[in-house]
Amino acid sequence: MTTPIYDLCGIGIGPFNLSMAALADQTELQTIFLEKKESFNWHPGMLIDGSDLQVPFLADLVTFADPTSPYTFLNYLHTQNRLYSFFFFQRLEIPRQEYNKYAQWVAAQLSSCRFGTEVTNVVSCNDLYEVTINGTETIYARHVVLGTGSVPALPPGFTTSDDIIHSNFYLNHKEHVQKGKVIAVVGSGQSAAEIFLQLLQEKEEHGYKLAWLTRSLGFLQLESAKLGQEVFSPDYVHYFKTLSYETRRKSLEELEHLRNGIDAATLKAIYEEMYHQSIYDKNKDVLIQPLTEVNGFKEGMLRCRQWQEDQSFELPADRVVLATGYKPYLPEWLLAMKKGIKWEDEHFFQIDDKYRIVFQNDRPNQLFSLTNLELASGTGATNLGLSVQRNQVILNTIAGQELFPLQPDTVFQNFSASTIQEGFHIQKSGK
Repeated sequence: MTTPIYDLCGIGIGPFNLSMAALADQTELQTIFLEKKESFNWHPGMLIDGSDLQVPFLADLVTFADPTSPYTFLNYLHTQNRLYSFFFFQRLEIPRQEYNKYAQWVAAQLSSCRFGTEVTNVVSCNDLYEVTINGTETIYARHVVLGTGSVPALPPGFTTSDDIIHSNFYLNHKEHVQKGKVIAVVGSGQSAAEIFLQLLQEKEEHGYKLAWLTRSLGFLQLESAKLGQEVFSPDYVHYFKTLSYETRRKSLEELEHLRNGIDAATLKAIYEEMYHQSIYDKNKDVLIQPLTEVNGFKEGMLRCRQWQEDQSFELPADRVVLATGYKPYLPEWLLAMKKGIKWEDEHFFQIDDKYRIVFQNDRPNQLFSLTNLELASGTGATNLGLSVQRNQVILNTIAGQELFPLQPDTVFQNFSASTIQEGFHIQKSGK
């Protein structure tokens, strides 16, 4: 028997690599995608009833690259006899639970996706990648795409336990959380807001006190203005890549609210719930506290600091939900290659315009990454719509031809002085 050599091996099957698999399925490329979990399930601990995606349904797995694909969200609705229901739903954003079902529907149709399959090692060997599965099986691929996603990030001074959980596992532990006398939610993003809202709505039923704390200046709304949203476009990513390392770092901080703000509808629902409870003085046991760092937890007390006043205090809490975001997951086999990779700093490896990890020495077998891209793609690094455009670039690169045409000038804004239309007759004067 001849051992097959795949054109592409994707490691991890989250939305990004699932999109890659769906797009590649309509090409001549020989691909395989590996995931240690037994099935596709997108953040099941946060599939809260009524929660929506923060992007329109067009940001599905394939539409931006190929709206004629059989794996579009609209085709999913059609096959499930839900198209008229969605038509009368009259919403661009879809329920998060439905997005999960849609992705599961796509994954079930792709023979290239293998679940329950853990990648235990990857090494470069004779211009190929040797990929070890479950410690025993070996496959070979010309190129590898890293799609290992992220893992929960905990603030300093915290470790998870029965009483301290990350928001990623909220629904798994919700019953235990609601047995607490005082529940504290930490964080200022959409996940924190959704959890706080549900706990607020069910507070009287369970009889707990509820606190919501964040170190941010406030509980800020997600930027929803149409021009503001254009930073989540291929044009802005192309511009962002041209900036210096220091400018890109600063830009990430300046645009943080675009990615981590709270939907207006969620903020409205929280305020209205607080108002209705205030009629009967039922929100006296609710604390909403911005400008506050949470630095640790010991013996039922949260150590806090209002940083603007530089005033420390302790807050009683016997259940804590940390909605404190995520950090990239870099597997051990990748870290074993660390000395051969060029790094921008201690956390971010260099990524070229084709989303290839840059090695110290050139190699024909490329290692692409869909993970750890903040310094390469800006605030849209985890945006579902932009992930499709990245996959277009990668598949075109692997195929050596334009399988999926890339369209420039996708937005109305112009980001660089060097691309201002000649019709404005500008006079450039240098830096």
